[in-house]
Amino acid sequence: MPVLLSVPAETRDLEAFVTLVGRPRWSRRIAEIRDRTTGGPRAGQALRQRHAIELTIERLRHPGRPPSGAETMIAGFAAATVRLSRTLAPAGRERLRAALTEAFTGTGTLIGLFHQVRTAMLHQSRGFDVIHAGLEEGAPFDLLLSRDGMLAEVVCDVVSAEEGRGVHRSAWFRLADRIDPDLQTWLAEHPGRYLLKMTLPAGLRGDAADADADTSALATLHARIRGMLASRVRQEHDEAIVLRLDPLLLAGAQAQELGLMNSLRQEFGPEAHLAVTTARNSVFVMAARAGQENDIAAAMRRRMAAVAPARLTGERPGILAMFMEDTDREEWRRLRDRLELEGEARRFLTDPEARSVVAVSFVSRMELFGAREPDAAPEGEVRFRNPGHPAARVAALAPSVVSSD
Repeated sequence: MPVLLSVPAETRDLEAFVTLVGRPRWSRRIAEIRDRTTGGPRAGQALRQRHAIELTIERLRHPGRPPSGAETMIAGFAAATVRLSRTLAPAGRERLRAALTEAFTGTGTLIGLFHQVRTAMLHQSRGFDVIHAGLEEGAPFDLLLSRDGMLAEVVCDVVSAEEGRGVHRSAWFRLADRIDPDLQTWLAEHPGRYLLKMTLPAGLRGDAADADADTSALATLHARIRGMLASRVRQEHDEAIVLRLDPLLLAGAQAQELGLMNSLRQEFGPEAHLAVTTARNSVFVMAARAGQENDIAAAMRRRMAAVAPARLTGERPGILAMFMEDTDREEWRRLRDRLELEGEARRFLTDPEARSVVAVSFVSRMELFGAREPDAAPEGEVRFRNPGHPAARVAALAPSVVSSD
């Protein structure tokens, strides 16, 4: 069962949260998000998902249909943030306002702050007293736990899954949106069913949060595809790009993106990046892969190795509460089911950087928004204990330390 941590939030709680953010800042941010999501259907949808918290709070401020479970969770965390602000000393409230300002600036989101709030609530539900030491005292870590005389430091950190992908989903969505008009025109002149396979040994990267961001690599790839279609060449390659245009021969595939996508996913595997353009009775599919497999779990390990010595004091047992952003439910399940997270976590816990770490935990939006098993981890997080830490078997820490596998 999911770990339900939020409490029902009324409209006045959401208004109090908007006031805490600052009403002018809130209005500007919502307008900015809505404006940026009009850049293209795929990139726009990705941005709406990335800013789901802000857009959900804005919708719930104007009640219509009953909120979903995920929306109730989001509203509950907003209300909990307001309650937290009222317990902080003036310096702590200033740090909280600074965190909110950062979340509403540039590519920021509320994920990091809500992850911290949820992590505190999760530990409280396990019988710990929790101090938001990072906000209240300016500590390098975020939370200080205490239970039966034992203390532990908690660092809450957010890692984008894009850091482990050779081809960033955000860049792929922008490419697909940019080239879609070209493909529409080309299909009108060359009706049929086509498959363009791409291998990108050098990858394709871009800012996961910025719909306006562009890269020379993206522009180059776009130009190469347009040139290939114009010249009617069916294959070209160099050390950075391999392109091959073939007839689309998937059995039983329908010329509709939803049905076709399922068939393509089975054909090309979970790591392929796919896009479908249709025009009347014609279909053009693009399928891209990086030059090597994704290493998302390894990117998480590298992040933990950087965070632990920088943010844990070493004076008390430390817990790394890591949030994996920019992943979907299928990818999140694969990382857990294939033990990729476990393998990298246990490898990290043997490294010198993990000397002060008694446990690490991992969550995603699935847990934050209250999804049920098997999409979400059974105990609200995936957790692994460091058997080499002196406090690994201390009973007082067990609820937040013992491995959840």
